[in-house]
Amino acid sequence: MSTRSEAGATARTPRVRPDRSARLRHLGGSPLQRTSLALLVLFVLVALLGPWITPQDPTFGRLGDTLLGPGAEHWLGTDQGGHDTFSALVAGTRTSLAGPLAVVLFSTLLGTAVGLFTAWRGGWIDTAVGRFLDVLFAFPALLLAILAVALFGKGMTAPVLAMAVAYMPYTARLVRGLAVQEKTRPYIAAYQVQGHSALYVTVRRMLPNIAPTLLAQATVNFGYALLDLAALSFLGLGVQPPTPDWGAMINQGQAAVLQGQPLSAIAPAVAVVLVVVAFNIVGEDLGDRLAGRDS
Repeated sequence: MSTRSEAGATARTPRVRPDRSARLRHLGGSPLQRTSLALLVLFVLVALLGPWITPQDPTFGRLGDTLLGPGAEHWLGTDQGGHDTFSALVAGTRTSLAGPLAVVLFSTLLGTAVGLFTAWRGGWIDTAVGRFLDVLFAFPALLLAILAVALFGKGMTAPVLAMAVAYMPYTARLVRGLAVQEKTRPYIAAYQVQGHSALYVTVRRMLPNIAPTLLAQATVNFGYALLDLAALSFLGLGVQPPTPDWGAMINQGQAAVLQGQPLSAIAPAVAVVLVVVAFNIVGEDLGDRLAGRDS
């Protein structure tokens, strides 16, 4: 009798369900990582919705409104040209993020192609391409961008292409190392035995296995590319007025700092720092998760 009652009690015992909140906390990472991700989402939304949320025309300045302090009409004040700082900051988000995005896309595509090709072919081709990449490593991205501006003129196109070439070796080396490891795995030999081409094996089978690590590296590269392009615009060699850009705003706000209105320079500088730090934190978190380490 007691056995039956114990069995009934056991049957009525509710199952212990996994703690979903704990799983979500682990998925989202630490508070710092969640905050960084939220900041990136916010900046992306601002870049996409910029033309609809700027309270004033960021390219229109009134000489009578130069160097105004924060107020109801100008939330962050105005610069020495009478432009609304908040509107310029919002509009400059799209320009400041589009350039690094192009650098990362071009460098990742080119570096991935070079890395996969050299890893698959090996031999003297791998050695020759490796020496060429060593030469590119010797040139800083900002220096190549300045040389491109000297040759092709100011703007965004030439510096973006030059920086993409400068960032390409980092991606190529990473992809080459990962592809060499993948090449020794049994599934690669199995696809070769089945008669699949090298292009099919590398692009359709090998690349998806290294893509997560490649994504983590691209995330980190985005922050560095943003910093380099902002520095170029600060020097007056990147985005040209009247197009809003964070680096150019910092340069134009130097005079305002000396006259007691520092927000026109501080606001874009803080935006650059926040985006760069957030991308680095998110990128390192992705790398840690892919490496199997607890964040």
